[in-house]
Amino acid sequence: MSAAVAAAAAAAISGYHNSSNRDHTDQLPLTPQGVQVCVLPTLNRYENQKRGDWNSFREYLKNHNPPLTLSLCNGEHVLEFLHYLDQFGKTKVHAQTCAYFGNSYPPGPCPCPLKQSWGSLDGLIGRLHAAFEENIGSSEMNPFGVGAVTLYLREVRDVQAKVRGIVYEKNKRMK
Repeated sequence: MSAAVAAAAAAAISGYHNSSNRDHTDQLPLTPQGVQVCVLPTLNRYENQKRGDWNSFREYLKNHNPPLTLSLCNGEHVLEFLHYLDQFGKTKVHAQTCAYFGNSYPPGPCPCPLKQSWGSLDGLIGRLHAAFEENIGSSEMNPFGVGAVTLYLREVRDVQAKVRGIVYEKNKRMK
């Protein structure tokens, strides 16, 4: 985009949003070259991540054998997706038999697998849950909110915490 077009687009947006009495059905503003400009609002980081995660999940369903539609998707398919993502993980999860089990900073390499971190999975499920409701609209049929997914996330958190020697406990209310 040339500097003139970018400047015209910025001016058009600023004039469009700052005018309180303008009818929003007016013709789009023109650049100095007489070309109409239609600039979509930029999405924040969360919205970009949510859209990318949603597209990745839809692609996963499309490539699933047999291919699945969102209407047929359930919590079991979400769990399959999360297990599939583990191959791209960067978090070392030591087995209980590993010499470095419970050591946050092991001194050497080991054959234990790399997995997705609990925080990454938790954020991903939150974004996919919101994207499902935005795109499909039915919170009762949302496969990202089923108990099996919640339980899986809790288990991942507990296992990864134990591997690092961190204890997560619920706060007990004082009576």
